[in-house]
Amino acid sequence: MSALTAVAAGGAAVAVLVFSGTGASAAEAPVNLGTAANFSVLAGERVTNTGPSFLAQSLGVSPGSAATGFPPGIVGGEIHLADAVALQAKNDLTTAYNDAAGRTPFTNLPAELGGTTLTPGVYRIDAAQLTGTLTLDSQNDPAAVFIFQIASTLVTASNSSVVFINGASPCNVYWQVGSSATIGTGTRFMGNILAQTSITMNTGATLEGRALARTGEVTLDTNTINAPACLQPTGTPTSTPTGTPTGTPTSTPTGTPTGTPTGTPTGQPTGTPTGQPTGTPTGQPTGTPTGQPTVAPTRTELPVTGGRGGGLLPALTAVGSIAVTGGAALLLLLRRRRQLES
Repeated sequence: MSALTAVAAGGAAVAVLVFSGTGASAAEAPVNLGTAANFSVLAGERVTNTGPSFLAQSLGVSPGSAATGFPPGIVGGEIHLADAVALQAKNDLTTAYNDAAGRTPFTNLPAELGGTTLTPGVYRIDAAQLTGTLTLDSQNDPAAVFIFQIASTLVTASNSSVVFINGASPCNVYWQVGSSATIGTGTRFMGNILAQTSITMNTGATLEGRALARTGEVTLDTNTINAPACLQPTGTPTSTPTGTPTGTPTSTPTGTPTGTPTGTPTGQPTGTPTGQPTGTPTGQPTGTPTGQPTVAPTRTELPVTGGRGGGLLPALTAVGSIAVTGGAALLLLLRRRRQLES
């Protein structure tokens, strides 16, 4: 009994992986469409339209050269029929188709996609059918990629839809179809349809994405095809550049230039120039010139005075000698007199 329980549990786990998509890769890179990304409709043989269809981007055909029904159909971009631009877009489409078809690892899904919620990854289906609603959950990653590898056909029932939750972007959803795709009346479809042969959009069906057929035709009937919204470029640049440029430049330039230039120039120029010029010039000129001239002329006048009275000095010297001699003699006489009296 325990063995049967284990087998049942294993089967349930496999079923969860298959239908929830958790077994698929969650880090797929987008498929590069090249110049084919500029086209709402691209066909190998021809494009036919009935009613007031609207194409937001360009329309192209290569190697065929026929596009009928415009007007009443309206093309928001350009129309390229069998020219170099259409040829390049078709070559880029072939590269993108092969890229999407070769992605691994993948998760196998049953044919019916309606009522299913899938997470990002690569899914393989033999022949896909959509009845009701298919929900794509990006798990809060706006760059999440969904790739559907469909071996043969893709067919949607009337009024079916593909919806997104948690930020998924139609820009990163790819339907690689091995033969042809038919989008039912009133269906609201999302993503890039890359079909090997042909694509038919029935009355009133809408597509946010692109209808790109490699070899066959694209048939339209009162349809609207809008360019898919790419959410990744909007989310990433806004958060990073806004925080860094605003915070860093404001704090650094404001604090440094204001404090440094104001304090330094005011203190240094005021103190240094005032002290040095005032003290040095005043002391040196006043002391030196006054002292030297006063002493020098006084000493110079002595030789001049002596030179003019050259005969007077010997006379004075003689008189002094006589006076000294006379004084000495008087002193001797006084001493002798006192000795005799005593």
